[in-house]
Amino acid sequence: QEGSFHDSTKKNTTTTMDPTKYRPRDAFDTPHLTTNTGAPLYNNLSSLTAGPRGPILLEDYHLLEKLANFDRERIPERVVHARGATAKGFFTPTSPLLSQLSSADLFAYPPTPTPVALRFSTVVHSRHSPETLRDPRGFAVKFYTREGNWDLVGNNFPVFFIRDGIAFPDMVHAFKPNPKTEAQEWWRVWDFFSHHPEATHMF
Repeated sequence: QEGSFHDSTKKNTTTTMDPTKYRPRDAFDTPHLTTNTGAPLYNNLSSLTAGPRGPILLEDYHLLEKLANFDRERIPERVVHARGATAKGFFTPTSPLLSQLSSADLFAYPPTPTPVALRFSTVVHSRHSPETLRDPRGFAVKFYTREGNWDLVGNNFPVFFIRDGIAFPDMVHAFKPNPKTEAQEWWRVWDFFSHHPEATHMF
């Protein structure tokens, strides 16, 4: 449970997580607290410091993740991919071929069911937008494996708008509707295309 410490004197009887017992849902209940990527946490009450009375260290991954999650708790919706639908179930390989191509636990054979969540979404518009708008579609797959969580995401076009990730906020701002009028402003779209010739293939 949250806030508890691991007692090193107790024998660890749980060696692997049973994927049929822990299903991806809001009431996900594990015997220990984990990071966003599924790694178990030793301490949720203290920051990592340089010595017992030293300064807090920026290498404390859980501290940064916990504060970042807290700072973002009240965002009303996702910036992109706000409108979507999710399906949950299990991934089970039906052939030993995958285990010969990858050492990942979810492809092991004989198979063990791996909990999975799959989300399809539109990209640009808000969560209350109609599905009939012309808009790229995206997908996100999260596998809850015994080795940790694996995220697989993509969009339904073969080549992306940009080559350099620093232009991603500019691209989103160009395509998002005006927050006051909820209408797309095409002058911003054309302005973005004029500065990024690698995006021309998206016409």
